[in-house]
Amino acid sequence: MVVSATNTSTDVLASRLLPGGNLAKNFSDLLAASDLWSALTNSAVIAVGTTLGALLVSSIAGYGFEIYHSKGKDRLMAVLLLAMMIPFAATMIPLFRLFASVGMLNSWWAVIIPAISTPFLILLFRQASRNFPHEILEAARLDGLSEVAIFFRIYIPTMRSTYSAAAVITFMAAWNNFLWPKVILLRNDSLTMPMLVSNLSAGYVTNYGVLMLAVLITSLPTMIIFLVLQRSFAAGMTGAIK
Repeated sequence: MVVSATNTSTDVLASRLLPGGNLAKNFSDLLAASDLWSALTNSAVIAVGTTLGALLVSSIAGYGFEIYHSKGKDRLMAVLLLAMMIPFAATMIPLFRLFASVGMLNSWWAVIIPAISTPFLILLFRQASRNFPHEILEAARLDGLSEVAIFFRIYIPTMRSTYSAAAVITFMAAWNNFLWPKVILLRNDSLTMPMLVSNLSAGYVTNYGVLMLAVLITSLPTMIIFLVLQRSFAAGMTGAIK
């Protein structure tokens, strides 16, 4: 991918394995063929907004399911897990009609809201909360902390590794999301990076050097996020608490 981004389309099709000198030309052609900065901004806002919203909503739900445990919550959790079996294509049309009826087409919120609460993230936080020391909760309550203060001042700092794992999963899914943004974002200035890459390969003639450069730029944020948080990601997926 990196090598192809520096070569011409002819070199890419010829399977050239050595870096070329066409990187600047490919970048200028990419800027001429698409609104790169707008797509980067749209993807960044959607990915960051989705990640922050999902971490807050899903962690509160997972915390509530486990810390305030009851049989009724177990049944509700079973319903949420069953929802994971429903393919997104089955809910896409009702979602589109819902957002159209409230005038939210072509808005970032229409992409962010459906993704801020997922059964997988709720289950992840619920399972991690099983290892949370309840003695800390009791001590905090005796000290007079409210339940909200306990969550934000004790639970969140203690569960850093789980939040990191959830952040990596959510950011990568939101950044790479293609189908729903393609359906709900109808204007050209609402393109995200996966949509931009798709458009570059949809013409009669594809410049593969430019296409591979766009793919490289699209891949960099998720690669950086994962590399920065990989240790916390591994610890969070195994339920570690620090």
